[in-house]
Amino acid sequence: MNGVHKNFMELTFASRSENESFARVAVASFISQLDPTMEELTDIKTVVSEAVTNAVIHGYEERTDGIITIRTEIEGQKVSIEISDRGLGIDDVEEARQPLYTSKPELERSGMGFTIMENFMDEVEIVSQAGKGTRVRLVKVLKTHQHTIRN
Repeated sequence: MNGVHKNFMELTFASRSENESFARVAVASFISQLDPTMEELTDIKTVVSEAVTNAVIHGYEERTDGIITIRTEIEGQKVSIEISDRGLGIDDVEEARQPLYTSKPELERSGMGFTIMENFMDEVEIVSQAGKGTRVRLVKVLKTHQHTIRN
């Protein structure tokens, strides 16, 4: 591993919409050790919100007895966030990734969740199986804040 050690944290919580802000703040607090820019922090908080909200609304259809797990890893300046649920799953991941696609138009959802994730992160991987759940893996390499000393 080139002398770089991974640091990680994992959270498991109920599929309640009120836990979305907790998840966002917990991930942001954990990655703050890397001294991210405000823009990087905002991007990461936004994608965590989108992924958790998708799990609550689409994965569990707002049932509060589901489980959402977030695992965040730091390796050097690379942050990997994996958000998974054991909900309904996505029938067609490619269709779900299309901008403005929503499976719940009656909720006036924008259908931009995956598009936002793809625009704010360096990598987005979505693995889903109908009836088994969904795993969203998000990766962002943060810019380093190490200041160089000039002579």
